[in-house]
Amino acid sequence: MAFHDIRFPANLSFGAMGGPERRTDIVTLANGFEERSSPWKHARRRYDAGMGLRSLDDIEQLIAFFEAREGQLHAFRWKDWADFKSSLPSQRITPLDQLIAMGDDRTYAIQLVKGYASGEQTYLRPIAKPVAGTVRVAVGGDEVQEGVDFDVDLTTGILTFRDAPDLGAEVRAGFEFDVAVRFDTDRIETAVSHFQAGQAPSVPVVEVRL
Repeated sequence: MAFHDIRFPANLSFGAMGGPERRTDIVTLANGFEERSSPWKHARRRYDAGMGLRSLDDIEQLIAFFEAREGQLHAFRWKDWADFKSSLPSQRITPLDQLIAMGDDRTYAIQLVKGYASGEQTYLRPIAKPVAGTVRVAVGGDEVQEGVDFDVDLTTGILTFRDAPDLGAEVRAGFEFDVAVRFDTDRIETAVSHFQAGQAPSVPVVEVRL
């Protein structure tokens, strides 16, 4: 089992269906009230890659990628076109997009995160697979430079600063990111006649924890 640091063809994932899922355990008490809990701190995403196929050449590309990953054995990168960057979909990435930490003058390594806010609640999602060349960072409102002031690990999403951010300084970041997934099947079934009639095969993929 391994992670192959390669992205599923973005032209094939465009049009795919999918999104986050949660796991909630619900117990109904004798008085009719409920007790709800979740063993998952973070959501897990599922997609159907088959929905993005538009031609027989696309199927050939899919099969080649599937065989190179040996089915479910090896994970890979996936671009979720509905949620792939730190800013709103209609806006450009800036180094001020996401507050990822407050400086304490001691911490050098900081995890990239993306916040999802609604009302007074905010969920922080760890970002482990940033896209190379897209990460922009600001400390105390001033942009700093990758390779000079900090380094980014593209396999974990951890920023390592040359100098620890000052006490109380806001550390913000903007970035594009992928999702680590694997195929959720060891079999791909295609029929040329069905595909030409507009019926795409089902090719499920599921997010993995790394």
